[in-house]
Amino acid sequence: MIHLTQVFQTLREHQLYLRKEKCCLTTHRVEYLGHVITKDGVFTNPTKIQVVANWLILTIVKQLRGFLGLAGYYRRFVKNFGKIDKPLTDFLRKDGFIWSPTASIAFQELKTALTTTPVLVLPNFTKTFIVEADASGTGIGVVLMQKKHPVAYINKALGPKQQAMSIYARELW
Repeated sequence: MIHLTQVFQTLREHQLYLRKEKCCLTTHRVEYLGHVITKDGVFTNPTKIQVVANWLILTIVKQLRGFLGLAGYYRRFVKNFGKIDKPLTDFLRKDGFIWSPTASIAFQELKTALTTTPVLVLPNFTKTFIVEADASGTGIGVVLMQKKHPVAYINKALGPKQQAMSIYARELW
């Protein structure tokens, strides 16, 4: 209650006002920009992810860009996102869009990964963070963790120059 009083006092001092319809006070769950934030952590908004689950097979590059744009927004929730979406992003090259069984597998794998994302814990800056990096021949994945729970995932597909680097250089890249 003290925090709420301080917030209102600060707003009043600076002559700032809240819009009642946009305020959500003393709640245990907040939906914000496609995420749901609770005391347990941050997770993807189930209604937004349902759109991904219902996405039909892609037939043109424009649909692929739309799908990858939405999927990319949630990349920090998906372990190995860069490796999973690599076959699909390769289709974005000029004259590269030819739907294949490999594309179907990558599409389904990405949909599954997005619809089964973990709850990310909120970072506690007074506790120790652990960073785990793993580089393969085609991508690199990094997990930021606290108390054995993921805080965020960072994933990137590697280009030809990075693929030629040693494994140690790739993990530091």
